[in-house]
Amino acid sequence: MNASAPPFADPAVEAVFNACPAAIKKRLLALRATVFEVAAGTPGVGQLQETLKWGEPAYLTTQSKSGSTIRMAPRKASSTQYALYFNCNTRLVDTFRTLFPTEFSYEGNRSIVFDTSEEVPMQALEFCIAMALTYHRNKTGAGA
Repeated sequence: MNASAPPFADPAVEAVFNACPAAIKKRLLALRATVFEVAAGTPGVGQLQETLKWGEPAYLTTQSKSGSTIRMAPRKASSTQYALYFNCNTRLVDTFRTLFPTEFSYEGNRSIVFDTSEEVPMQALEFCIAMALTYHRNKTGAGA
């Protein structure tokens, strides 16, 4: 994951990343950078708002209202796993599972789960992030 992200605007969000174990922090920061890069490269998404939801870093399309919130966090039950969380009231994770049945591990209809020992399939992940960031704009195409 070679991505760059803007500096943290909210010290509380930065503190959550800094509280993570080093290996997971590195991966979460890379995911954060990927979310910002995909947002910047996806027409109509606009600037993201980075905030905390349920104590976890969350990314919202408050400017364009084009997408669904994406959150990220370490998995509480594991010292090596972390996840991207999506609104469970959407069909996003079901769609990801259909498009990428072997690329990712999933938890129900709410998350893609990663492990620090595994490489992340970046092209597939970027596609999933773009789908989430444009979910409301493309709802009919996303099977909502």
